[in-house]
Amino acid sequence: METKLAQLKSLLIEASNLEAAARLLAWDRNTYMPPGGGPARGRQIATLRQLAHEKWTDPQVGRLLDDLGPYAESQPYESDEAGLVRVARRLYDRLCHVPSWFMADFYGHTSVTYEAWSQARPENDFGRVLPYLKKTLDLSRQYSGYFSDQEHVADPLIALQDYGMKATTVRDLFAQLRQELVPLVQTITAQPAADDACLRQGYPPREQLAFALEIVRQFGYDLERGRMDETPHPFTTYFSIGDVRITTRVQEHDLSEALFSTMHESGHAMYEQGICQDYEGTPLARGTSSGMHESQSRLWENIVGRSRRFWEGTYPRLQATFSQQLGDVSLDTFHRAVNRVSRSLIRTDADEVTYNLHVLLRFDLELDLLEGTLTLADLPEAWRARMEADLGIVPPDDRDGVLQDVHWYTDFIGGQFQGYTLGNIISGQIYAAALAAHPEIEDEMAQGAFGTLHGWLVENVYRHGRKFTADELITRVTGRPLSIEPYVRYLKTKYGALYEL
Repeated sequence: METKLAQLKSLLIEASNLEAAARLLAWDRNTYMPPGGGPARGRQIATLRQLAHEKWTDPQVGRLLDDLGPYAESQPYESDEAGLVRVARRLYDRLCHVPSWFMADFYGHTSVTYEAWSQARPENDFGRVLPYLKKTLDLSRQYSGYFSDQEHVADPLIALQDYGMKATTVRDLFAQLRQELVPLVQTITAQPAADDACLRQGYPPREQLAFALEIVRQFGYDLERGRMDETPHPFTTYFSIGDVRITTRVQEHDLSEALFSTMHESGHAMYEQGICQDYEGTPLARGTSSGMHESQSRLWENIVGRSRRFWEGTYPRLQATFSQQLGDVSLDTFHRAVNRVSRSLIRTDADEVTYNLHVLLRFDLELDLLEGTLTLADLPEAWRARMEADLGIVPPDDRDGVLQDVHWYTDFIGGQFQGYTLGNIISGQIYAAALAAHPEIEDEMAQGAFGTLHGWLVENVYRHGRKFTADELITRVTGRPLSIEPYVRYLKTKYGALYEL
């Protein structure tokens, strides 16, 4: 069995190498590649992904998993060996349902669709991408159709990002959250918004980037195993446990952009850097789900990065760095500014309280499109109607409406957005567990020390990689299944104090 386990690892590492090479090409496309390289880059990525798919679905992998199945079942569930076989079996079975030619065609199509979107959005021309989007929807349904045991057409697509989650479960959970959020948003936005003028002054970009990078280094982001670059749309890329890169964007007249984008991406990166080194190159060496990943980016960006205790320790250094802009701005004023709640059109610019309503809108529209109760031609109007109902604001055009997110133009329609709100919910539950274990975390935070929190997360969340599902990990870490209660309590406590509700 040890010999067969080693053979399995060897084959899976080869597939992992191909996937990493495809991600490297995608990272370069979004950072340094000249615009003329787009069409060829799409072909190159598609080829590598097809090769990785073929490597994954090699019949030898299936035979080894068959042979190792009884052995894995005889081991403790928590063992690395059992976890590797269990996760590899799940991924192998999923990939074998889908022909490699389909995935190659799909990635080739999305590469062309991305180029069309990148031109259509600034021109506010939804019609330009509509034919591409129709094919994406057809391909999304086709992908789902490869799985005959589905309960809902979206379930296989959701499973790509959040294995174990079902459309009906997520829809019910989000409906509960929406009932809490809509009245909270209405109550807060009925009051004068916090003054955030202090964030809109001129801040030299180089100094902003240096300060943001120093913060995430203090959080625990290891620059010996990572780097930071600029990009129009911030993201994190994983090539190995020893090479996890973040990107950010900076605006001279918005201090919060680089600051919080960098914190957000560092949360993703620290998760990947914290995975057990023994898992390198295997399917275990990744975060377990989109929702769990987002829980870490949102925890570090919002629960830590926008907290009063964090800025008690960090604001004096920020004032010293930008003394001309912030020298006369009090901590209270700055703290309220970075937690300003307002109705906004753009998801990525939204505050903690309104953000999830943007995500819920997209998730529900995805389900409607897949179910056939909404046509793509009617999508822009459905978007506007839902924005008005939930946020009391209507996009003036498609540029800031249905065209604003890149997701549907680079991937499937379905399963693209639920992870963002699942991550917020999970972040509240995990952070509450961390505080229960170490009440000193927030006092340390006020001193600019984050080792206890980061160490607890490495030990309880990060090191396990993909060995446990998100549901299993949440229960192990917090002692209870996923619940909106800790997150809603966090929001109401924090913003109740800020807005004197």
